[in-house]
Amino acid sequence: MTATPGRAGRREWIGLAVLLLPTLVLSMDMGVLFFAVPYISTTLAPSGTQQLWIMDMYSFLLAGLLITMGALGDRIGRRRLLMIGATGFIGASLLAAWADSAGQLIAARALLGAAGATVMPSTLALIRNMFHDPRQRQVALGAWGGILTAGATLGPVAGGLLLDHFWWGSAFLLAVPVMALVLLTAPALLPEYRATARTGAAGRFDLLGAALSMAAVLPLVYGVKTLAVDGWSPLPALAVPTGLLLAGAFVWRQRTAANPLIDLSLFRIRTFSGAISVNTIAMFAMMGFTLFTSQYLQLVKGMSPLAASLWSLVPSVGVGAAVGIGSALAGKVRPAVLMGGGFLVGAAGFALMTRVGAHSPLALILTAAGVLAAGTVGTMTMTAEMVVSAAPVEQAGAASATSETAVELGSSLGIALLGAVGAAVYRHRLDGALPAGVGGEAAHTAQDTLGGAVSVAAHLPGQLGADLLETARTAFTDGLHLAAVVGALLALGAALLAHRLLGHLPAAAPTPASEPEPESEPESEPIAA
Repeated sequence: MTATPGRAGRREWIGLAVLLLPTLVLSMDMGVLFFAVPYISTTLAPSGTQQLWIMDMYSFLLAGLLITMGALGDRIGRRRLLMIGATGFIGASLLAAWADSAGQLIAARALLGAAGATVMPSTLALIRNMFHDPRQRQVALGAWGGILTAGATLGPVAGGLLLDHFWWGSAFLLAVPVMALVLLTAPALLPEYRATARTGAAGRFDLLGAALSMAAVLPLVYGVKTLAVDGWSPLPALAVPTGLLLAGAFVWRQRTAANPLIDLSLFRIRTFSGAISVNTIAMFAMMGFTLFTSQYLQLVKGMSPLAASLWSLVPSVGVGAAVGIGSALAGKVRPAVLMGGGFLVGAAGFALMTRVGAHSPLALILTAAGVLAAGTVGTMTMTAEMVVSAAPVEQAGAASATSETAVELGSSLGIALLGAVGAAVYRHRLDGALPAGVGGEAAHTAQDTLGGAVSVAAHLPGQLGADLLETARTAFTDGLHLAAVVGALLALGAALLAHRLLGHLPAAAPTPASEPEPESEPESEPIAA
């Protein structure tokens, strides 16, 4: 089968399968670690702040570098950048698997995030280059989005299966054979694409803008997390305004640079900015509570990683139903109404979370998680095509990179900030409330994290260990309740935002019949398929 002009053929569809492999790994790499947290707490003994950094560092580096790496791929070649990223991901995965301290694991997670940032925009940009026909591209983008969702669902299960049989570092080794397969097949199946002088996108790379984008994210997040977990201290208090100032400098740089990393005029498109805003809030809410749910199943209910990961699949039933209902109603109901309704459903899920206690039946948290996920994921499925269609054709690549950056930043901030709220409440509740007989280093470990308290309780005699577990688990659910209140308020605010920014969109936007040939030209001729 040979592709007709403007339409993809067999080679492009096989190439899509190759691009979906690293996409699957990237989406799994966050969830695969959720059920490893108790094991990491026991083996590496991280502090509460270090534990949050272990979870967050990957996504923050990924979010901070997506736009930078997308622009770099335009200049050096998108397939080349994909292969560089796959190589880096293999090396960083091996370092993470055999890390022997919390600091080493945080550093390895940072390298994983940097490598992942080279892979994500490369896959999406290549899909847009390979599929020029709008309907074919919609199918390809749908497959790409479906793989992201599937990876987020399968990650915890794969992690649970590995942790049930091997050490915690094995969770990082899933990526190695997949990325190796990408390296072997990409040269034969993926054509090289890079921007040309005709596009105006092949100018000098904005190194200062790239540095400012990273310099703005890390101090801001560090300050917020540290202040929430450890209370006031000069360094994190200074980090927050420093990050805000650097963010302002980044915006100024993008407005004045001859070749900016991102065209800020995109945000003046109401549909574009609205879709990105609601998607970011949805990811914030959903990912922030995924970590709470996984820890509750293991550390409060005492499940093994495998059992917890399998039970965590139950909420996906609600997600599947929500996606199906949303697709059926998409042509009949305005997007703002569907999104607003989804966020109201998510707020109801958060409300149910406030009823979860240390001794609640398992069905309660699974139902709450299912309702929450159904509402938030239901809104996210409508935004990908909305973002791409809202931006001008020649800026679709930048629009996609910006959208992915917002998604990653939203998920990372959700884990960081909602996790920090829960951690702050946990530490406050345990301050002075530990059972008599728990002191010294054991008290410090128990007060840091619930995983630490479970580890300490395992080495205490009978009733003393039981009392510590009861106190710590109650403190954890108290933190969960406050985080749920914050999440519910965010969901309600997002429903209002969707109505305000996207209320002008009709129930069904027309699909364009064709689009101009892409300005980017292949570096080599396509291989006949």
